Amino acid sequence: MEPIRPERVVPETVPDLPQIAAEEASQASTIYSRFRTGLSRRRTGLSEHRTDLSEFRTDLSEHRTELGMRRTGMAIQRTRMAADRTLMAELRTSLSMIGFGFTIYETFRSLAKADMLTGSHAPRNFGLALILLGMLILAGGIWRHIQFANELRRRRLELTEQGLIHGESAYPISVSLVVALGLLLVGCVAAANIIFGLTLFGS
Repeated sequence: MEPIRPERVVPETVPDLPQIAAEEASQASTIYSRFRTGLSRRRTGLSEHRTDLSEFRTDLSEHRTELGMRRTGMAIQRTRMAADRTLMAELRTSLSMIGFGFTIYETFRSLAKADMLTGSHAPRNFGLALILLGMLILAGGIWRHIQFANELRRRRLELTEQGLIHGESAYPISVSLVVALGLLLVGCVAAANIIFGLTLFGS
């Protein structure tokens, strides 16, 4: 909740210095004392208002600090999500290359089995090269993602220990990383299917 600013105080007008008549000379000390007392009350009221303003500024600073901590925590979460999106982009590229490479291999293998194409290993080699290249891109993306995630976790822990962020939310497992590892396994099986002539993904 945002702090409430104290109401504005309009200071009283400073009274004029009392003029002491000759016949009041014996009471001059009392008159001046009352005048000083009035000034003291005025200064006390202003001091209390300044104190209220100082407390308001302190509360406002604490409120801003809290908001800053929340924003920093959210920035870390956004950074993690950005890393996931980067891995997803690499995953899509790898998926396209692995799928296209395996499709080329299966298409030309089917043509060869139907005696419509003979004596050429170029389609097989090209399909295998695409699969291996897709796996290489994916493996690099996974490695970079793991390194970045570990660094982000370490930095988040440091900020939490220093009291700069709350660190209340759990650091979730990256679904993109799990999918990427699964696709890398599929790529390995597809490459083995071509290299060793297995029939895991084909007939």
